[in-house]
Amino acid sequence: MPVTVRIPTPLRKLTENRSEIEIDGETVESLIGNMEASYPGIKDRLCDESGKVRRFINIYINEEDIRFLDGTDSAVKAGDRVSIVPAIAGGLGGPGGQQDRG
Repeated sequence: MPVTVRIPTPLRKLTENRSEIEIDGETVESLIGNMEASYPGIKDRLCDESGKVRRFINIYINEEDIRFLDGTDSAVKAGDRVSIVPAIAGGLGGPGGQQDRG
């Protein structure tokens, strides 16, 4: 069953510069495995050595964070939209951030 996966800009070089791909799978884990088969190297960018999603990668199924579902065991079905969103570091007061003008 094909699921649409949105690919963030930093990973598009691995997906032939495609912003979205169609991948079969029944769970997020199987989607990641099937993406790796079609786009070698992408799993290493998404998962650590133990196979868990890296802490700075957020994955959503239809706008719901998989961390609040069943993690990589979360089921997907045809027509679902899965978004891969790398966390963005930042904040106020650091290099390049707003400085206290007090």
